[in-house]
Amino acid sequence: MFEQAFKNIDDILHKDAGASSELDYVEQSSWVLFLKYLDDLEKDRKTEAELAGKSYRDWETDRKSVV
Repeated sequence: MFEQAFKNIDDILHKDAGASSELDYVEQSSWVLFLKYLDDLEKDRKTEAELAGKSYRDWETDRKSVV
């Protein structure tokens, strides 16, 4: 399951960046996976709050109110 996801990410980054090996874009792959983790975490927290009957403000809503 995860192996295919990593392969897809590697293929895209390899084509876009013109990198010669996986080591050339390890940082980008790590960043994409980290952002995906944060997105899933926000979705889980929102769902848990909704199921508990509570409101949930995500970081983007907070950021827009400050700017």
